[in-house]
Amino acid sequence: MTLANSSSYPKSGPNMKDYRIGGHIVSIALNCSGTIEELLPNFTPFEYNGGEEAVLTVIVADDIQWDEGLTEIGCFDVGGSNHEVFRTSDGGYLFNIYDTKGHLCCRMQASPDFGNCHATLYPGTHLQRNYGLNNCLMMAYAFATATMDTILIHSSVIRCNGKGYLMTAPSGTGKSTHTYMWHTAIPGCDLMNDDNPIIRILDNKAIVYGSPWSGKTPCYRNIQAPIGGIVRIKQQPENAIRRLGTIEAFTMLLPACSNMKWDARVYKGVCDSITKFIQTCSIWELGCLPNTEAAILCHDTICKESD
Repeated sequence: MTLANSSSYPKSGPNMKDYRIGGHIVSIALNCSGTIEELLPNFTPFEYNGGEEAVLTVIVADDIQWDEGLTEIGCFDVGGSNHEVFRTSDGGYLFNIYDTKGHLCCRMQASPDFGNCHATLYPGTHLQRNYGLNNCLMMAYAFATATMDTILIHSSVIRCNGKGYLMTAPSGTGKSTHTYMWHTAIPGCDLMNDDNPIIRILDNKAIVYGSPWSGKTPCYRNIQAPIGGIVRIKQQPENAIRRLGTIEAFTMLLPACSNMKWDARVYKGVCDSITKFIQTCSIWELGCLPNTEAAILCHDTICKESD
């Protein structure tokens, strides 16, 4: 990866900040218009000044020289927008990140292990630039930490009496509705994240963290909790819950996790982490209506199991 005028990039100051996200340190430097606070207000709760070494460094600049030796891999959908993926000559990746209207918001080039990334934001509205940079950082984080027992998982997570309970399902199925029902009907609940929390295995225990990425709900909380259970939500004409076996649980969790099946390092890391999660916490399927009774059934069943 070649950078133009790399000596001009900030090494410290207001346009370079460190963040502690899911227990990992992320360093971001800007050499473009705007400030980090303006472009990434959702990162503010995660600011970190402890000096620990970063697992991911992202430089955002306007004068990047892009690798010309690209091999097209294809494109994938992220919440209704397509992102193009290319392999670079050094074994890394280049991503073109588009919004839901097809506007090119951001280009990111990553080292093979995603530890070092460089990005450019393209002209557009503040919302488009924010969208492009957040998608860039979310992917970089997920793939840089994939071999560190860390997963970014598409879910809504509610904390209840000190434990985190994750609700996962395809977009529009009702996971946010279900966590809202927990929040309103069950004492001792608060929302940790509504779209992309981080889960980790630490000392053989499953932990969930809030993150800077929370979809349409502005819930950016630098908090953590032991995982009490993970639940797949399915719309059904009646409420019923069952615990999933090992194979079912793995099959359910894999598509919910940020992943790159074409990258052996990332894919193996995610699969290994999922296997550890299944061994350390309970995985459930809830067929339900969007009502309070479903939330109470889910809570009473899985919380009794996790006590």
